[in-house]
Amino acid sequence: MTKLFAERTIKAGEAGIADAFAASNDANLISFAGGFPDAALFPNAAMGAAFQHAFTDGSQNILQYHDNRGYLKLREQLAARLTDDGTPTQADDIILTQGAQQAIDLVARMLINPGDGLVVEAPTYFGALGAFDNYGPTYYEVPMQSDGMDMHALQKVLMAHPVKMIYTIPDFQNPTGIVMSLKKRQELLRLAKQYDVVILEDSPYRWLRFTGEQLPTLQSLDTDDRVISLGSFSKILAPGLRLGWASGGKRWIDAIANLKNGADLESPFMTMVAVSDYLAENSLDDHLVQLRRTYQMKKDAMVNALRCNLPAGFKVNDPQGGFFVWLTGPADVDMGQLLKDEVLPHENIAYIPSRNLYPSKSVVNAARLNFTGEDVAAIQTGAARLSAALAQAVVQPATAAGLS
Repeated sequence: MTKLFAERTIKAGEAGIADAFAASNDANLISFAGGFPDAALFPNAAMGAAFQHAFTDGSQNILQYHDNRGYLKLREQLAARLTDDGTPTQADDIILTQGAQQAIDLVARMLINPGDGLVVEAPTYFGALGAFDNYGPTYYEVPMQSDGMDMHALQKVLMAHPVKMIYTIPDFQNPTGIVMSLKKRQELLRLAKQYDVVILEDSPYRWLRFTGEQLPTLQSLDTDDRVISLGSFSKILAPGLRLGWASGGKRWIDAIANLKNGADLESPFMTMVAVSDYLAENSLDDHLVQLRRTYQMKKDAMVNALRCNLPAGFKVNDPQGGFFVWLTGPADVDMGQLLKDEVLPHENIAYIPSRNLYPSKSVVNAARLNFTGEDVAAIQTGAARLSAALAQAVVQPATAAGLS
């Protein structure tokens, strides 16, 4: 019966999305796998009141069909916040989507034909790869450096190959937590203009900066209408809302709206009205302060525990914000095989191995670790147990290389 499936369907499971969610939902695991927010920080009471008001107010005909670009008042509120963040935006520049994940899919559907060149950071967000795979791009991986994508490597790719789009997460990159420098943001825009390439700027973690100075968005620096920017309420309110957005020039938003008609007609109107009511009656800035304070504490707990316990040859970075730290080990350690053979069955710990984060599946000695979903005690316990398993893997090189 598998012959009935399209190739994209067979390939869909390779991204690892389902595995990440399954691991993060297992109560018996210490999960560093999924990008889960801390559920204790969800604004349950305030959001419940907002949904109640949205349903009982009666002024919005809430159960009817509506504009497929999304609730106008919420788009106006978002436009004001984006403008305050340094990116001048109008409501008409925004379309609301079912999470930023749908926006990634719609932009890919809009731009990518089979075989079109698509540049991604290496490593990158595996959920984006899962969306892009459906449209058959030719991937070009550009390595990450401590201050973002390697611009010299990017220029070599653009000189040698036709490229349609560059996908980047400039603020607290998923999975590395790296922030692209201002110089590289400017250089990226210069190269995109020179080679006539669209930039997809994915920014779900931008407002979760713990330390350091906020840098301008790529879209705010763009003078050529070639940046489409994405955002999400999943990381700053709650993922169960399934509400995100895309912003950009009229040609992009019009095309995305046409494609959204064929995908789902519109995002859930009741949710959009409720989120708008929440923003009107509560301080999102105060909520973000609480998120930053808690997540910084958790990040510090993970980084400190790992740095105190990791064996020689392993290192972990210390990001200034976001959801993830990046763990790297010796070249002969296969973190995916180690997860399957040792860490998951024996230590009850999950993470995302680097193999899932490269289109080529070529890098195996690293892992993405999420620090937001577990409490501090579980983070410290999990980091110590993971470090012990890695130390054992180094002692037994055959196991580390996946040869046992």
